[in-house]
Amino acid sequence: MDDVLERPRPQPATPTLDPAEEESSGSEDGGLDWTKLPKVGAVRPVIPKRGEKDFEPAAGGGSGLQAHVLDRARAAMFDALKADRAISSKSASYGIWCPQISRVHVTVARGIHFSAMGHSAARPTSIDNGSTKLQKRLELLPEEALYLIERGALFCWKDIQTDLTGLDDIEGAPMSVQQAFAEIIGKEDLTLEKYQVFAYLRRLGYVVTRTDPPSPSYPVPPPRVGSAPLSFYQRLSSIFSLFTASVLRFLRGSNNWWRPLGISRWIHHDKSYGKVFKSLRVIPAGHSVAPHSSRATPVAPSSPYKIFYNMYKPSTNFRKTIPPQPDFQVVVVNARTAFVPSLYELTELFNVLPEIPPPLPRKRGAPSVVQSSPVAVASPVHTSTFKHIFSWLLPSSTPQPVTSQPRPHPFAALKAGKKNIVIAAVDSGNISFFRFSQGAFEEWPTL
Repeated sequence: MDDVLERPRPQPATPTLDPAEEESSGSEDGGLDWTKLPKVGAVRPVIPKRGEKDFEPAAGGGSGLQAHVLDRARAAMFDALKADRAISSKSASYGIWCPQISRVHVTVARGIHFSAMGHSAARPTSIDNGSTKLQKRLELLPEEALYLIERGALFCWKDIQTDLTGLDDIEGAPMSVQQAFAEIIGKEDLTLEKYQVFAYLRRLGYVVTRTDPPSPSYPVPPPRVGSAPLSFYQRLSSIFSLFTASVLRFLRGSNNWWRPLGISRWIHHDKSYGKVFKSLRVIPAGHSVAPHSSRATPVAPSSPYKIFYNMYKPSTNFRKTIPPQPDFQVVVVNARTAFVPSLYELTELFNVLPEIPPPLPRKRGAPSVVQSSPVAVASPVHTSTFKHIFSWLLPSSTPQPVTSQPRPHPFAALKAGKKNIVIAAVDSGNISFFRFSQGAFEEWPTL
């Protein structure tokens, strides 16, 4: 029954379509028509549009015409793939691969690639009288140089010891892409998986730099700004709180799980919901508590989960001399040899990451303007000081000022997390990105 249905049969006549409709329908269904590509000698080949299928499978095999059309399309595809890449001489850059320092010295820099790649380094250079002096020059890391060579934007020569001052001093043929892969992969902790992640992100428009500087001249982001120093009243209140807590702990004795509040329920500081929920927690929670492990070193020194790249969004105002704080930090692993990260490996990663602020809520209309009382503005200095001390001693009897800044949404903050890490798993060239975030459920007691 199935053989009868699969036999070729005459198709009913279809109404003639408008050429525009026929082109739009053909662009949605079918494969690429590789025969529309120009020959290999063409300078700028054009990517073909989608067209109709060349043949339809049949039970008895295709006809000679279908086989001929299929072979012609296959041959056109191979001709398009083996075409030589062409680049304008006005946009080509030139460099020298120095295997002793694992850097590419860029002698001629052209194009927009160097706005986000390359760094300045001082190297000893010989002068006419035989002495040497330090001179700054533009250098590329191994992954940056290999990326430009693969794109055809950089002609690179290997290990030329002469002091090049122009293009006339360059002799010999530049390295091919195959030779560049053989020379550069393996230098400066660069593996094939790490280069594939770097090239993939660069093609998408992201700016990618090294997290650990490979040399002292490599620019790194400035340290994050810490919290503001505490005022005198904040220091005094913290000291008083520690003294009160120690006295109450002495009067209460051992902690009773059935009465977690103890005699502290008479203190006004424990009457808020946050304090009550915190007192009810008898089991330690939060990421400040280190995970327990029976082994002395739960994370092996050879663990592949180490941060390697800093990643910036295309919209980031990036300056390679003074890079800002990265938007993401990436760990690159080989999916064939690395296992799923354990809790201890994730903890080691999160310990070196800074905390990010919670996302701001969406603005729904104009913010309300809070009118300040004229009496508070006209009050003398000593009255405001006594009022501050009185409100600190009895916060429940003093009205709290209304702030116009909205509180962050708890679910959005839990989804974003306090710390984030991106793990790129490379499986034979297929790259998958996974984001791991550190939540803070214990900080939201009203959920």
